[in-house]
Amino acid sequence: MPAPRVCVLRAPGTNCDRETAHAFEICGAVADRIHLFRLLENPDQLDDYQILCIPGGFSYGDDVGAGVVFASELKHRVGAAMQNFLQRDTLTLGICNGFQVLLKSGILPGGEATEEPPATLTWNANGRYTDLWVNLKSCSDKNVLLKGIDTLESPIAHAEGRFTVRDESIIAAWDNAGQVALRYATADGEAPNEILDYPANPNGAVQNIAGLGDPTGRVLGLMPHPERFLFATQHPQWTRREERGDGAGKKIFQNAVDYFG
Repeated sequence: MPAPRVCVLRAPGTNCDRETAHAFEICGAVADRIHLFRLLENPDQLDDYQILCIPGGFSYGDDVGAGVVFASELKHRVGAAMQNFLQRDTLTLGICNGFQVLLKSGILPGGEATEEPPATLTWNANGRYTDLWVNLKSCSDKNVLLKGIDTLESPIAHAEGRFTVRDESIIAAWDNAGQVALRYATADGEAPNEILDYPANPNGAVQNIAGLGDPTGRVLGLMPHPERFLFATQHPQWTRREERGDGAGKKIFQNAVDYFG
């Protein structure tokens, strides 16, 4: 099988596209860093790709809200091409700012753009940009990108990462559908029912939600940065740990590549 092709879609202010492309490449994919302006010129070029990834950063400087302008461009200027992409047997990954874009364009949680998405990501409860490592619990056995993952550690770095919903009762339906993908967890990997305190839940996210998927299991958005933990030596305590070789974050990218194997 030929290596799957990945479109790492960047915009003005994106700053994690190179390491994200590298993550896919070391897992066997062919990754192209495509600027949003080039996609606006030719939206149909998405037909050439099997995986779309929107990486982290501060698209458009987060001037009117994190991911808002990027999301508007996707929804209103390349909406038809995005819908065609999502309806094919493809994978979509949004990391940090990319998760913000997927939610604010309405691609998550339903897998297609909607006018009034039922969830968003807003300012951290502490009111500050927060940068630390967190523990995560995989809550979905349906999402392709989380196959074989139970728990993992990953760094976060954001100011607007607090997951919130219009009506909290909808989360039970997402849980039943396998769409709640990741929750912030304790050091032993447990994700309790009550909201964890800072720093375990670094932003005050409702029900400790750190990642969300679509009904098909082929779309994933998450606030943590798995591309920053591709190698065990990237962990801040790596000299005190026995693990060597791959970091826990690499598995997400390998799952994406292996899906097309």
